[in-house]
Order: sequence, then C-alpha cells, then structure tokens
Amino acid sequence: MVFILILVSFGFVNGQNEMGAMEFNQTRLDYNKKGMLILGLWAAGNMAVGGVMAGRTSGETKGFHQMNIYWNSVNLAIAGFGYYQATKEIPNSEFWATMEAQQGIEKILLVNAALDVAYMAGGLFLLERGKRLEKDQFKGFGKSIVLQGAFLMGFDVVMYVFHHQNGQNLPKIFNKLELTQNGIGLVFPL
Repeated sequence: MVFILILVSFGFVNGQNEMGAMEFNQTRLDYNKKGMLILGLWAAGNMAVGGVMAGRTSGETKGFHQMNIYWNSVNLAIAGFGYYQATKEIPNSEFWATMEAQQGIEKILLVNAALDVAYMAGGLFLLERGKRLEKDQFKGFGKSIVLQGAFLMGFDVVMYVFHHQNGQNLPKIFNKLELTQNGIGLVFPL
C-alpha cells in the first residue's frame, strides 16, 4: 500500500525529448521533495501510533512501539532537512553541476539501500539476542528495526528507480552540446 502511494505521488517520468537542463533539475528536486514528504509522513505516523501504543502495552510490543518512536524521530529530522535542502536549491543549467547532482543522488540512494540491509541484519540480531536472553524489549526493538529497515529499503529503491529514470534524459539534453569557436555551447535547431 505504501509503495502504491509512492508510485502514484511521483507520477510518470517526463518523457519529453526536448527536456532542458533546468527542467531536468527541477524534476530531480521535485522527486526529492515528494520523497521527503513521504518519509516525513511515515515517520510522523509511526511516532503518533508508537506514542499511543507504547503507553498502552507492555513487554515486546511496548519495545516495538518505543523503537518506532526513536527510529522515526531520526527519520523525521532527515525528512525535514532533506525537504528544506530540496526547496532551497535553485535548478540551474550548468552541465557539470547537473551531472554531479544526478550522480550524487543516485549514489546516496544506493549507499542508503546497503545501510538498510545492515539495519535489518541488526534488527534480526537484536531479535535473536532477545530470544536467547529472554528480553522482551530486545525482541520488540529487533522487530521494529527490521520493519523500519524494510520500509527504508523499499523507499530507497523506489527513489533510485525514479531518479535513475530521470537520469536517462541527460543524454537527450546534452546531445545538443557542440564545441564552437567560443567554447562549448548549446545548439538548437531552427
């Protein structure tokens, strides 16, 4: 359900052949804004439910909800900062800045996906440790971390796919570059 919401909110990647660098960068920033809104909503929802349920439950379930609050307070801070950054950045048409920004976001998302696997492994370790030590809080924490890691993995993969598809427009934009007497310039058909 969450991934359907993500897919619907992003819409289809712009398929225009004449997309310019400014539009390309604006699309990248729009994806980042929407992604951070989704992450922020996930975090706020988890914190709200966790806050209510941690006070009404005990043992493993209480640990689960407590960790959801802790984990998602960090997610909410990341989402807020990421949204702020995306709204602050002004799209430009500079070739190298566009390339660096595109490659940067794709690398960040791939690194995050690898970290998500590590989070899930850590959650499984805590879950197993809780079973061996008969510590309900560890079991609850472990289940929460597995859930949060799984969500983040799906989120990062979907974000990567959208950004990567948008990146497929770069050759169309920069095919118009030509070396002229004055340097590199854009050539538009008349």
